[in-house]
Order: sequence, then C-alpha cells, then structure tokens
Amino acid sequence: MTEAGGVAGRYFCTDICDGIAQGTDAMDYSVASREITACATEMHAIAGHFDGMVMLSGSDKSLPGHLIAAARLDIPALVVHGGVMQEGPSGPTLPHGTMSLEQVGAISVQLRRGQIKPDEYEFLREHACPTRGTCAFMGTACTNQVVAEAMGMALPGSALRPATHFVTARGSREAGSWMLEMIKRGITARQVMTPKAIENALVAHAAISGSTNTIMHLAALCHALDIAFDYGLVQRVNDRVPWLTDIRPAGRHTPDKMWYAGGVPRLLWELRDHLHLDAMTVTGKTLGDNLQQLKKSGWLDMQPRWLAPYKLTVRDVIRPASDPMSPQGGIAVLRGSLAPDGAVVKRNAVDPAMWQFTGRAKVFNAQEDAIAAIDAKRVRPGDAVVIRYEGPRGSGMPEQYYVTEAIVADPALASGTALITDGRFSGATRGPAIGHVSPEAAVGGPIALVEDGDLVRIDIRGGRLDIIGVAGEAKSPEEVQRVLAERRARWVAPRVKRTGLLSLFTRLAASPDKGAYLDTEERG
Repeated sequence: MTEAGGVAGRYFCTDICDGIAQGTDAMDYSVASREITACATEMHAIAGHFDGMVMLSGSDKSLPGHLIAAARLDIPALVVHGGVMQEGPSGPTLPHGTMSLEQVGAISVQLRRGQIKPDEYEFLREHACPTRGTCAFMGTACTNQVVAEAMGMALPGSALRPATHFVTARGSREAGSWMLEMIKRGITARQVMTPKAIENALVAHAAISGSTNTIMHLAALCHALDIAFDYGLVQRVNDRVPWLTDIRPAGRHTPDKMWYAGGVPRLLWELRDHLHLDAMTVTGKTLGDNLQQLKKSGWLDMQPRWLAPYKLTVRDVIRPASDPMSPQGGIAVLRGSLAPDGAVVKRNAVDPAMWQFTGRAKVFNAQEDAIAAIDAKRVRPGDAVVIRYEGPRGSGMPEQYYVTEAIVADPALASGTALITDGRFSGATRGPAIGHVSPEAAVGGPIALVEDGDLVRIDIRGGRLDIIGVAGEAKSPEEVQRVLAERRARWVAPRVKRTGLLSLFTRLAASPDKGAYLDTEERG
C-alpha cells in the first residue's frame, strides 16, 4: 500500500484457535471471539478514521468477524486470507490422512481406550500443524475463505493459497495496492455484499460441502447487512447445487490442491449456471467479468500445472457439474417438534442408512457428561444422544467435536447412534450430528424438555426432526405436545454464574438460527 502511495496503519485483534481450545471450557469463548473481532475492527476503523480496510483474516472466527464489521461500516474493504498450512502426517481416525490439532485431540480418545500407542500419539501431536496457515481440510476456516471470495469480498484466486507459497505474500501486497483503487472508485462493502452475493456464497458453500459453522456466520453477517436470512434458501440451494470438490474431510485431497486446480475461480466456472454473474465484486467488476478475464488470460488453464508433481488433474480435485461427487450440496435443514426454528446437518458426512433414524433419547446437559457416558459404555447403539444448554445463551455455543469423534471411534456406536444439540460442530465432524437446534434449551426450546427414553425421529430426506414418543412408547403429535406442555410448566432454566465476556455473550446472544450475534438492539 505504501508503495502505491497510501498510508497504512496496522491494527490488531486477537483470535482464538479452536484446535487449541477444543475439548475445554475455552471453546465457550469461540463464537464470542467473532463478536469481539467485529467490534474491535469497527472501533479501530471509526477511531482511526479509516478510508478503507484490508482485513487480514486467519482462523475460523476472524474472517466472519471482519465481514460483519465491514457491513456495519460500509467503507471500502477486502479480505486477505492467511492461506492453508502444509499437510501433516496421517492419523488412524482419518480415512484419507492429514491432521489438525482438533483431530489430534480426537485421537486422544483412542489413546485413552488403548487403541493407539502413546508414541504414535506423541508423533501425531508433535507434527499435526507443520507450518503456519489454516487447517489442511475443508473445515470452517477454509470454508470461510471460499465463501468470502465467492461473494466478491476477496480478490479472485486468493482463497486457499498455500500459506508458505510466495504468492501469498505477493497477494497481500497486491491487496494493499488495490485498496487505494477501491477508495478512489468508492467501492464499499455493502455494494458488494448484496442478497445476490449471499446466494453466490451459499452456492459455493454447497459445492464444497462446507462447514455447518459457516451457515451460522452467514446468518450473522446478513443481520449486519439488514438482509433477511432464510433457511429455506439454504435448503433450496443445497438441493439444486451439486457437490463438486474432492477435498478432505469428505474427500481425498487437501485444500491447497483446490487452489492448484484453479481455486474458487475454477469452482465458480463450473457453477456458472447457478450463480448471479452480475454481482459486483471488490475489483469493481462483476463476478462474471472476473471469471471471463481469468479464462481469457489463460490463468485457469495454466494454474493446474501445479498439480503435475502430485500426479493429479483438475478433475481429480474439482469435478464438472455433469459428473459431481453428489448431485446435491452438503447441508440439510431440519425442522419439527424438536427444532421448530430449524437445525442443520452436514448430510454428505452421514451414511445414507442413517438419513432416517428413530432413537431413544439419552439426554445430557453438558458435552463433558456425554463423553464420560460414552467412554463408560452407558450410550448404546440406537440411542439419540441429546446435548443441551450448549447454545449461545447456554454456554456460548462451543463445538461438540470430541463427542462426535468418541461416537465415530467406537465401532459399536458409529453406525447406529445420532447426536443432536443446540451447540455446533467442527468442520471435520463426521456422522449424524445435528446442531444449531433452535430455539435452544437455555430459552426454553423443546430440546430443554426432552427426557431419557423419549423417541426422537430424524428424517434428513424429509427435512424433519421430531419427538414422536414418550418413555419408549410412540405417541401422536397431539399427545407429544400435551406432554411437552406439562414439562414446560415444571421447567426451570439452570443458573450458571459467568463473568466478563462470556457473561455478556450468554445474556445477549441471538438464537443459533439467527447467527448467534450479540443482540444489542434496543427495543421498546
């Protein structure tokens, strides 16, 4: 930026790493950290009289936090991603290898069970994250990179660059120079982040079978943009857009291979018929114009040469729409008597045999209790594990990743046990894990009223999540509602003393289906 004639100021806000926080009370602060990033960015921009912002985003929450701040400020702004780390060694719980700190934590379950040796665990722990950059699979951080570029808030071809590659440093310099052009032209964040851009983001998200967390972040961003967020649109997009990328954890390759194959531009080129190509981007050109320029310049054809050393072709990594990984995107939205306002599941990570499932509720008020019960063999095949009070108003909405891994790592449970929660999941989660159940338990949602032995039915194909029985006996919908009403009359919300940021967040956070943003608006 300085070379181009601008004056740059550097401002910072801390971001937490879920890989380090995972499985501890530190995860309670994860979503709250997104709100702190948004508020700090907004504060610095106003106090510093910014003309524009180049937002350097790393982990899961910093990127959506930056976008939320840009939406509030409506000044010239663009995202520069931190890139993807080099892949680490393979691990026994991952069918296609590579590790992250989160996944090493999951392997600790196997270590406790004596399924792997201590020296193997130590090796994986030591080498899980060999370089800087985001985790080397399509988790939340990499999903957010793809989504930001698809909605036009990052320069074309910038998402998923290898963090150690020279193009990452070059791209940062280019972004600084381009910011001056955006200021000169008056291209602001809200000119880019429009309803068309949000739908383009959902299209890209479906095509990569992205993290469920990103759906929550998009909902929060839409609130900042004064755009109505619609679960119905999420479902319609995922039903019509094919899954195209063979990327871990659902596929075989690491995200840097997607960049080598042509990155987000190549993906969007395959998705042209599903996109709003007239949507504005930070380049001052439409999304369609950007793609045509990259095609005409030869970039889309030359970029895949990077794949040659890996003996891969573009089609090994990014499939054509005519030959997809799956004809539908990764997300399913569920509604019903257990989730009147909705819940989400990453259906491409669920065995189709579990798309319709009826189980006996096994209820826990904290994920730690659920993990202890799984390790003690008190959870059995056919159970529907319900973990509640883990939503935004409960404990801050931490991920329940270790619970899912404890289930998947137990062969007796893996093919016949489901997990339902008002909390959320890691982008690496596998199996029938349903999250973001709304309304959440802490505000008296139906999930607060479930008791052990109730029958819970999951119907991913039909988009339903219902309580269909009591004490192991099937009941009519009317009978179920009568029983829930009786329980509601006796229900008392648990009181948990919290301090500081977590106290503020759990008192003011919006519902999971709304994006769990800090709801500070005055009403009256």
